[in-house]
Amino acid sequence: MEADPATLPWKSVYKLMIGSILPRPIGWISTADAAGRTNLAPFSFFNAVASRPPTVLFCPTIREFDAGPKDTLRNVRTTGEFVVNIVTEALAEAMNISSTEFPPEVDEFQAAGLTPAPSMVVAPPRVAESPIHFECRVHQIVELGTEPGAGAVVLGRIVHLHVDPSVMAGDDKIDLAALRPIGRLSGAGYCRVTDVFQLPRPQSQLG
Repeated sequence: MEADPATLPWKSVYKLMIGSILPRPIGWISTADAAGRTNLAPFSFFNAVASRPPTVLFCPTIREFDAGPKDTLRNVRTTGEFVVNIVTEALAEAMNISSTEFPPEVDEFQAAGLTPAPSMVVAPPRVAESPIHFECRVHQIVELGTEPGAGAVVLGRIVHLHVDPSVMAGDDKIDLAALRPIGRLSGAGYCRVTDVFQLPRPQSQLG
């Protein structure tokens, strides 16, 4: 297949991308609006950016059914704050429930049977059941379009992090077997991190 993406339906490009760029980490993003109403939604267009300063990104897309922004994007535009909660195998069902397009007045924490825990620095709550949280303030929002399939890149600086001791290995490492994170595939597919191999990085040839 050879194609200029501009000549294809955007949904076809989307399917090709999510079927190729995988597994994708899941950013389970909690936010609050100006009135304090909370929102919780998973995003698989999510990743780390840098560690100094510690920065992450997630990319909320424009909804197809009404061409409107998702509640998460509206909230971070308004308040400039969000929390990344890490999704584990045990939280997969709750995460999936929170992916539902609910009206703004619906509390996804309650719908998914989750416990909102106060954050240390930002206003949006954390998911108490998640073992790792990154409290973030928005660094920049890059708008990429206003039509369905478009969206924004939200860059957030981590201002506080919480890691449950149960998933720690030493002072600054995560125990993968204890954390048991999941990743996103295409369609309804997810994956576990259970088949791991080691490949030492070659030494630098510079300096």
